[in-house]
Amino acid sequence: MTDTDTKDKSATRPKTQKSSPSSSSSSSWSLPQPIRRIFDRFPLVTYPANPLPQRVPRHRHENILCIFQSDEPTSRDGPSFNPSCLKWQAYLKFHGIPLRTRPSNNHASPTGALPFLLPASRDFARPVSPIPVNRIVKWVVSQGGKEEVAQCRQDAYTALIDHAIRSAWLYYLYLDEDNFKTVAWPLYVASSSSSSAVRLCLAHQLQAAAREELLKTNAVIDPQELYSQAEQAFQSLSILLEDDRFFFGQSTPGLFDASLFAYTQIILDDRLSFKTQTLKSAVEKHPNLVQHRDRLLRGFFSS
Repeated sequence: MTDTDTKDKSATRPKTQKSSPSSSSSSSWSLPQPIRRIFDRFPLVTYPANPLPQRVPRHRHENILCIFQSDEPTSRDGPSFNPSCLKWQAYLKFHGIPLRTRPSNNHASPTGALPFLLPASRDFARPVSPIPVNRIVKWVVSQGGKEEVAQCRQDAYTALIDHAIRSAWLYYLYLDEDNFKTVAWPLYVASSSSSSAVRLCLAHQLQAAAREELLKTNAVIDPQELYSQAEQAFQSLSILLEDDRFFFGQSTPGLFDASLFAYTQIILDDRLSFKTQTLKSAVEKHPNLVQHRDRLLRGFFSS
C-alpha cells in the first residue's frame, strides 16, 4: 500500500469531533431523568420532631438542677442525699439563684457525673447548653452572684473536707456493710432497677469504686484510721468556726460552708437509717458544727 492510498483513505474517513472538557464533565455528573424526577419531589414527607423524654422539664423558663434525689413528692426540692450534689445545690441557694431540682442519674449527665445545671431559656426552640460542675461558679457570677475571694489558709481547710472527711464518708456509706444495706442500697441500688441481677451488679460497682478511690491515697484501707482523721478534721473545722455564723467570719454562707454542709447534713439526717454512727458521733461532739448545719437547713431548705 502506497503513501498516496493512505492519504486518500484518511481523507475520506469522517473526522471525530472532540468534546470540550466542560461538556464532558457535565454529562458525567448528570442524573438520569427518572432519578432526577424522584429527587425533584423531595422531601416526600416532613415528620414532626420527636417528643422530649418524660423527665425533661417542660417549663424551661426555670433553672433546673439535676441531682441524686428521691422521686417522692415530699422530697421534691429538698436537700440531696449525695454530698457532691448537695454542695452545689446549697451553693446556688446561698447565692439566691431560683431553681428547681429534678432526680437524675450519671448516665443523663453530659459529663457522666451529677450534678449538672440546665439554665433557664426564653427560647424553648433553642435551649442553652447544660452547665457542668466546673462552670457553675462562673455562671453564678455571670448571673449577678457575689464573686468569692479565697481566704487565708482556706485551701488547707478545704483539703480536710475533700480528703479526710470524704475518705471516711466513702467507707462509712459504701464499705461498712450495715450502712450499705440500710442507706446506700435503697438510695442508689434499689431505686435504679427492679432487676435483682442489675441490682447486684450495681452494688458491686459502687463498692468497688469506693474501694479503688480509697486505695489511691491509702496503702491499706483501715476504717479506724479513716475515722480518726475525720474526727481530727471536724475538730479543726470547729475551732475555725468558733462562734461565727458562717466560716471565715462571712455575713453570708459561701462555697466553703456548702462543702461542709454537704456532709454534715447527710450525716445528721435522722431520716437515713445509719446502723453504724461513727461519723454522726464525731460531728455531734462539736455543737457549733451541728448549729451550723441546722442554721443552713432552716434558712435555705425550710420548705
